[in-house]
Amino acid sequence: MFAGRFKASQSHYEKVLALRDSVTHRSLIHQIGICPRVTAQGQSGLDALCLGFPNQALALSRKAIAEARRLDHAPTLASCLAVDALLFALIENYGALQESRDELVAVTRDQGFAFWGSLGTIYSGCIRIANGDVTKGIPLLRSGLIAFRANGMDVWTPCYITFLAKAYALAEQVEEALAMLDDAVQIIERTRADWFKAELLRHKGQLLLRHGHAEAAEELYREALTIAREQEAKFWELRTAGSIARLCRHQGRRSEARDMLAPVYGWFTEGFDTPDLKEAKALLEELG
Repeated sequence: MFAGRFKASQSHYEKVLALRDSVTHRSLIHQIGICPRVTAQGQSGLDALCLGFPNQALALSRKAIAEARRLDHAPTLASCLAVDALLFALIENYGALQESRDELVAVTRDQGFAFWGSLGTIYSGCIRIANGDVTKGIPLLRSGLIAFRANGMDVWTPCYITFLAKAYALAEQVEEALAMLDDAVQIIERTRADWFKAELLRHKGQLLLRHGHAEAAEELYREALTIAREQEAKFWELRTAGSIARLCRHQGRRSEARDMLAPVYGWFTEGFDTPDLKEAKALLEELG
């Protein structure tokens, strides 16, 4: 995922997965604390999602979790569960997210894993907010994010900042939300870990649009679309194309809206039960 090169990242993970020597892997587990082969498989699920294969993403993640359980290695299991929860948070399947969160919290509580525990807190906040309890969800997200950032893992931070910014926007604290997204952009510029940049810019565009800044919002959408296409990140491209299409529809540019969204939706071969693809299909039907 680093620098947004999802396919290069997948190739890296495949090389790790090809390492089957059990002695080597026992040594690596002892040295770095997790099983690299199993965690690589889980991480490759996130790449698969970004590339537009949500079903394959979840299958890879589930397989990694099953292997971590077979190994009976708690740090590896916690790592895989954290990625699994992130996948469900990104596709907005909050029922499944709760199951992954519950197991992640149980593992981290039993083993005293503060790092993975911070992610459990973040996902608890996401679930609260999805259930309409923004008042209790925001403090959970905020405290989890503070604990997570204390570990210096900024490659993931922009994604979690965006979750919190969305919650602030729901609480009508839009200026604070925009400031958070600007902070997240700066982190991406500093670390060059731009796997989430397209989605982050899309969210910023949505906030600007809510306040009547349609031209600025569309400019951000177009930038996000360019980034998604350069990365071949079809999942982010679909979301951004949907945002542009809805803006065009609102402005009476229905033909442009359809031409924007239809080719991206037509590319997909799986994941049609996810909210994103359902919404895209409904919008295309509405546009005729």
